[in-house]
Amino acid sequence: MRPHAADGKPDDPSADMLALLALGWTLADGQRADRLLALTGLDADALRNGIDDPAVLGAVLAFLADHEPDLIACADAIGATPDALIAAKDSLAR
Repeated sequence: MRPHAADGKPDDPSADMLALLALGWTLADGQRADRLLALTGLDADALRNGIDDPAVLGAVLAFLADHEPDLIACADAIGATPDALIAAKDSLAR
């Protein structure tokens, strides 16, 4: 699911890209999506309107960081590491 360069090796995705991949993974499961909305205070409109907002993307990654099983599962699903997701969260918080 991660972007690949012309040589077939994974690119080093930006924090924004990792957050967008993580958001897609999170929203693919209804219960997880509901938990995201409930715990972050975001709603569907805020997610749509904030898709390019570092604070919104950071909130998605913070949501995952707060529940290690989801963090690990998401990282595995999107071809990243949990550490990369945490680093992306920290980067978006700046």
